[in-house]
Amino acid sequence: MEIGLYTFGDIGTNPVTGEKVDARKRLSDLMEEIRLADEVGLDVFGLGEHHRPNYAVTSPHTVLAAAAAVTQRIRLSSAVSVLSSDDPVRVYQQFATLDNLSGGRAELMVGRGSFIESFPLFGHDLKDYDALFEEKLAMLLEIDTHELLRWPGTDHTQAVDRLGVYPRPVNGHLPIWIAAGGSPQSMVRAGGLGRPLALAIIGGEPRRFAGLTDLYRRAAAQAGHADVARVSMNVHGFVGTDAKRAADVYYPAQKAVMDQLGRERGWAPQSRAQFDASMGPEGAQFVGSPAQIVDKILSLREDLGFDRVSIQMAIGVIEHAEVLRAIEVLGTQVAPELRKAG
Repeated sequence: MEIGLYTFGDIGTNPVTGEKVDARKRLSDLMEEIRLADEVGLDVFGLGEHHRPNYAVTSPHTVLAAAAAVTQRIRLSSAVSVLSSDDPVRVYQQFATLDNLSGGRAELMVGRGSFIESFPLFGHDLKDYDALFEEKLAMLLEIDTHELLRWPGTDHTQAVDRLGVYPRPVNGHLPIWIAAGGSPQSMVRAGGLGRPLALAIIGGEPRRFAGLTDLYRRAAAQAGHADVARVSMNVHGFVGTDAKRAADVYYPAQKAVMDQLGRERGWAPQSRAQFDASMGPEGAQFVGSPAQIVDKILSLREDLGFDRVSIQMAIGVIEHAEVLRAIEVLGTQVAPELRKAG
């Protein structure tokens, strides 16, 4: 089993210390975090694309290219690239360039995005939300398949008549993951295309997603892709020397972020009691001691059948030293136990 991290590069005010963290500091700290994740043997580090004032990462490939220079082994991924509001040719070129810079360590995770700012920012209409993704994903996969692109054009993509898309990835193709939040249609699409699935599980009971991962694998098998079907479980979490310490460090920043989203989307503010309950074996928060995190992941794996776990630990503004300590524990105490389990 692979284990990794992802973040959006949150900026703002630390709710505990009052420290102000701007984009420059967050990106500098992020280089340390990715370098440490590499040193302690984690498998992948992902960066999400957002166009909001509280996130520093708007172009994941740029930040990942900087990380390529300070790492040796860890895979470098978007988490996600909002393909719907971008040009598939440019996205492919950016990550193929990253792949060459990193010696073949780039991954591309594409999705429609959980926020909508990129659509008007880049001149797209939200009414085309589904069509934009479907058409651009088809074009992206065609680019990965053929060096000389022949593409007829669609309502939301340009026509290309046998033009090369360069550079090409180190091994000829890019690992292209499809990210989804839980719709059955997304499971069938990813499985039918034979692409690995990144499933976001950030609320509710994770075990209830078993039906979706089963649907994905059935769709992959029916399309003749059973041998390449893979699932990444992408979750929120934090690991510490003991559960209380992990929760005490993680909760204030996580609450600040989730309460802000709640004000935008109509959720009630989160209480500490609700948060603590979600840390249990059936909850969506992967927060606790190394042993608790290992037990929870292995228990869920029996039902969900995932091949990778990617944890968003730096949600909101958390003290940088605390994040580094958590990365070290994850790499040296949690990851080895998960790998022993196969």
